[in-house]
Amino acid sequence: MVRTIAGGVVGGIAMYIIGFIFWGTPLSALAFHRADEQASANLQAAMAQALNPNGTGVYIIPDPATAQGTILYGKGPVATVFYNSSGFPVTDSAALIGGFILALVVGILIALALRFVAADFGSRARTTILFAIAAVLWVHIGQSVFNHAPWGYMLYLAFSDFIALVAAGLIAAKVMTRSSDTAPLTTTH
Repeated sequence: MVRTIAGGVVGGIAMYIIGFIFWGTPLSALAFHRADEQASANLQAAMAQALNPNGTGVYIIPDPATAQGTILYGKGPVATVFYNSSGFPVTDSAALIGGFILALVVGILIALALRFVAADFGSRARTTILFAIAAVLWVHIGQSVFNHAPWGYMLYLAFSDFIALVAAGLIAAKVMTRSSDTAPLTTTH
């Protein structure tokens, strides 16, 4: 069990570092489109005016819950807005600390799952890769399929999470593997 927890912790650290590489460096620009300064200011002012009464949340615009909203939605443009009325620092230390703790918890959960479903490194590696593919396809690519989320962003997100999940799983599987599990069998005649 100690190897499992240790593998999960190391895997979680790797997942956190990979997340930073994809999202905390200029590489993240691959996932986003940018509006110019004036358009950004105009959109920010419009959000502050239109969304502040309802506060922080996720908005579908226009809202297709009414007949008029359905017509407007069909005509476009449409947006799903993740809105925070108070704002926060670009580099939020609380989010970094919380994200690190979350990565450790997820790494340990991955290691525990691998311990219970597979006994050797090869089986754990195959399980890791298959579950990572399944998870990102359903959770991220599904957003583009079902909700018309932008493909570029969702593919980048899916790829970054796939790499992080596989790294965490493979590291945990390797740390959990005892040297006796991988030593070649020898026979004496």
